[in-house]
Amino acid sequence: MNGETGNNGKPDKNKFFKKKHVKKALPDKNERAGMKKLVKGLLVLLGVMLLLTVGAVAFLLAMHKNSGGEIAEITIPDIIESAIPDTAAQGDIGSGVVDHIVTAGNAVWSSYRKRPETHEVSGSEAEDFASVECIIDPDTKRVSVTASGDGVPKSDDKYYYLFALNTYDSAIDQGSEYIARDYKDNVTNMTAALNYNLSGSRLFKKFVVAVKKDGQYMQVGRPAYITNPEVIAKYTSVYVQPASKKGLLVDPNRLRGNELDDLGVKQAAYNIPVARLLGPSTHPAYPTIHYTYNGKTYTINGQVVSEYDLVFGTLTAKGISTTAIILNNYSTNYPQLMHPDSRSGSTAPYGMFNGAEESGVEYMAMIGTFLAERYSDNKHGKVSNWIIANEINARKEWNYMAYTDIETYVEEFARGFRVFYTAIKSVSSSANVYISLDQQWDRDIRNNTNYDGRDILDVFNRNISSKGNIDWGVAQHPYNVPLTETRTWKASKYIENNAGSSMMSMANIEVLIDYLRQPQFLTPDGEVRSILISELGYTSHAGEAYQAAAFAYAYYKIAAYDEIDGFLLNRETDAGEEVAQGLAFGLSNTGGTHKQIYNVFKYIDTAEHAQYTDFAKDIIGISDWNQILK
Repeated sequence: MNGETGNNGKPDKNKFFKKKHVKKALPDKNERAGMKKLVKGLLVLLGVMLLLTVGAVAFLLAMHKNSGGEIAEITIPDIIESAIPDTAAQGDIGSGVVDHIVTAGNAVWSSYRKRPETHEVSGSEAEDFASVECIIDPDTKRVSVTASGDGVPKSDDKYYYLFALNTYDSAIDQGSEYIARDYKDNVTNMTAALNYNLSGSRLFKKFVVAVKKDGQYMQVGRPAYITNPEVIAKYTSVYVQPASKKGLLVDPNRLRGNELDDLGVKQAAYNIPVARLLGPSTHPAYPTIHYTYNGKTYTINGQVVSEYDLVFGTLTAKGISTTAIILNNYSTNYPQLMHPDSRSGSTAPYGMFNGAEESGVEYMAMIGTFLAERYSDNKHGKVSNWIIANEINARKEWNYMAYTDIETYVEEFARGFRVFYTAIKSVSSSANVYISLDQQWDRDIRNNTNYDGRDILDVFNRNISSKGNIDWGVAQHPYNVPLTETRTWKASKYIENNAGSSMMSMANIEVLIDYLRQPQFLTPDGEVRSILISELGYTSHAGEAYQAAAFAYAYYKIAAYDEIDGFLLNRETDAGEEVAQGLAFGLSNTGGTHKQIYNVFKYIDTAEHAQYTDFAKDIIGISDWNQILK
């Protein structure tokens, strides 16, 4: 019997009956802690999400207010990553709720403060807002344009747009298509295909960065050209390092003999009037060359090319470093090479290259590329240096274009120069490319319709630097004044040893060297630009001893300055038309007889130089050659 039943097993009516209470199972200690963390985690997550939402809304409203409707892009993933705590690394997530909220808020505020500052720009100030640089990416071989500025310009949207303009375009055509776009920032990079040697090539384009303002594209940086065409060059070691600075304007009629070997010529120069190259050949032994470039096929005179093959091939075989002078001679069959303002009004032998029209740019690009390709091997010869045009400051005589202000004149020249530079360097990376100036340095003559060399140099340097600095050099012609005066050491009112000198001769060549040492004239690598004395001669009209002494004076000066890379003496043989003017510049006369200067030239860069040049000291009035240095 138990306490719940009577003796008969039935419930005992006399006893109080209690219902048995069954206890429910409670969570253990670990389960309770996990639930607590889960609840706290959810609360923190909700708090962070709420804070991010409020912060983002406040940020966007502020941006909307500051930009006049433009909403800048914000990088949300970075904020979320820094704002959400790492729960696995914390023993009790609830203990740092306030810290997490503060951290998240700081992340939002930091991102807001890092946004580029927006500026209202318009008119001429817009073109100077961003600094624009353009290169060919060495790895991808794509055009790479970088716009840098202190903040971003206010515009209709959040983008920078990239346009490719022709050399002669002055503004963006509003109907044209951009070639790339990217989000505006303090530094923004955009890339586009180069399309090298295709009909849509961008190698010679100038690139403009713009924003969209009131539905129109507005330029926000100066145009920029490609500054490193050499990175795509097929030939990288064309330049022939000369054994000395001694050079000569060679006589093609004496090329096949041994005179150049006897003279020990180390450098040589030869002219290429480009119109001669063009058109079909009429000689069956020298067939027409059909040359395709940028999707177009051109006809080139095979017979004329064979002449240059002989000259440059022979010089290269003799180990001579060669300079080619590209000249723009007029041809009725190819007027497009000549600038529109150079086609009439002058009898000058050469005119301004045509960078003002599409056909002119195309022909220059083709000619520069063809010549650089042709003369980059041992088969046809190697050209180390290229000079574009002749004495460009002498507008009326050697680089004709209707008179205009110097800024316009230089702009037109710079367009053509840059086309040739880019064409040549994109094929032959080691070649040098020069502009040419004569001895008229800083004359400041009233109503002068030519230009001073100093002014040309200043304006050209500013022009090139503002659109993408490149490694151009100066081919100087420091003739005596007058040309018939051989004694370069003689005092002259035109020659001073300062930058204000009216003329420049070998007596004050240091003026040019010092001028190019100025910081604003340095190459992109910070070096003094190459100087080439590419044409200089002294007449024997007043006596062969004076001519020989003047050459020795000039050569020893040039040898003393590392900035000068060569001295090309004018000339190997007297020219009859020059002799008639009193200018007998040759090492030999028209009949081939050697003058005294012949042996001075031959030995001046050898160990025997003194016995052939000491005579000149008495003529000049010095006891040591160092006395001629300034």
